[in-house]
Amino acid sequence: MQHNLVLYNTLTRKKEKFEPIHPNLVGMYVCGPTVYSDVHLGNCRTFVSFDLIFRYLLHLGYKVRYVRNITDAGHLEGDNDEGDDKFAKKAKLEQLEPMEIVQKYTIGFHDVLRLFNTIPPSIEPTATGHISEQIEMVQQIIANGYAYEVDGTVYFDVEKYVKEHNYTILTNRNLEDLLNNTRELGGQDEKRGRLDFALWIKAKPEHIMRWPSPWGIGFPGWHIECSAMSRKYLGDQFDIHGGGMDLAATHHTNEIAQSQACNHTTPAKYWMHTNMLTVNGARMSKSAGNGFLPGELFTGDHPLLNRGYSPMAVRFFMLQAHYRSTLDFSNEALDAADKGFKRLMTAISLLDKITVSAKSNFADLKAIKEKCYAAMDDDFNSPVLIAELFEVVRIINSIYDGKLTINQADLEDLKSFIHAFVFDILGLKDDQLENTDNVDDLMQIIIDLRNDAKKNKDFVTSDRIREHLSAIGIQLKDSKDGTLWNKI
Repeated sequence: MQHNLVLYNTLTRKKEKFEPIHPNLVGMYVCGPTVYSDVHLGNCRTFVSFDLIFRYLLHLGYKVRYVRNITDAGHLEGDNDEGDDKFAKKAKLEQLEPMEIVQKYTIGFHDVLRLFNTIPPSIEPTATGHISEQIEMVQQIIANGYAYEVDGTVYFDVEKYVKEHNYTILTNRNLEDLLNNTRELGGQDEKRGRLDFALWIKAKPEHIMRWPSPWGIGFPGWHIECSAMSRKYLGDQFDIHGGGMDLAATHHTNEIAQSQACNHTTPAKYWMHTNMLTVNGARMSKSAGNGFLPGELFTGDHPLLNRGYSPMAVRFFMLQAHYRSTLDFSNEALDAADKGFKRLMTAISLLDKITVSAKSNFADLKAIKEKCYAAMDDDFNSPVLIAELFEVVRIINSIYDGKLTINQADLEDLKSFIHAFVFDILGLKDDQLENTDNVDDLMQIIIDLRNDAKKNKDFVTSDRIREHLSAIGIQLKDSKDGTLWNKI
């Protein structure tokens, strides 16, 4: 099947046909977490979205090198080289070494993404593991005339850069507006220009995380980390650079400037950004008190949540919205996604219980496949794909109920198709089947008791068994081959 994958490029603000720099090889860099606290849902949404993209590129046969960094140094509280170091501040609060903070929250990050069934990246470099590469890049930027050093701190010279390059090419912002929204330089400020940013920062005596450099003891600026690590593992230019839309205005803008100043080329051909999260229509944030962590979403232990949801139901919920659309959390939306996910898994579980016929009399599976591929080829449109899959759910249920028929060859084709799109591409799995030791045996005992009640015409008891099971989320389905059960 011929594929014409197109994706939305933030850099050009339009959809473009995906043509990797090297045929059949894809280099993809996604900005990872700053591991000084628990990973939040906005991060999770971004990483689930790029997991979908990673999976689909692999499915199309590309060899993908997916690099996602861990920021474990250099990220100050303010994006403009202001405030305390996030790691040092958290280490002081928890009375731990900074690298203990890093280890604690890196493990937590990996644990959460494992629950979401994301595939680990090909390479997961850390900022502290690539100090020499960052120093080397800073040296090259100075040599090329786009940076200057003041008392041990090195700044990127934006004013010099904008004379030759479009600094706001990624966001198309007005440079004058940026300057007007930036505070005036005080007499003690070392920067030459208001938009200049630090590539290397002189460490104060009390600063814990510090390294030697040609400019004295210090630590890297936040933006140089990604530029140095993407360059090391993907080259001066690679195919896809991704992250949350909140990174575009400052972090990714500065990445482009650094790489252009150092390598004389923009780092990525395609820039992709995920949209923000809202809760009941309002932007999710700690200050608004409407933010919750993945763990709270799984347990339901939060004032805004009526109950908890399984990680796969939440992943399904995320994929029901396009990665460039706002994702709004509400109990009603999560409940609907949970029901939809269970309906999908229930239909898939019937595939092994279907009775085959001599011939098939349902809609052409080839046409359905083409619609599913068309959805994914259109900027990874997972909500349209899911809508097509529910048409397949209707077909499976009709075959199981005897309203449609399917032959053995088509059944195997249907199973392969479902496995590819539901499990391999969407990355879903039936977590209803996990941790069910002895449940099948217990359910068979209950079904046998219900069948005995029906034989004895004790319909009150048989109906009560069905109703009680339904109340705890278990559905019974009678068929000519016996009674089946599933979680709903």
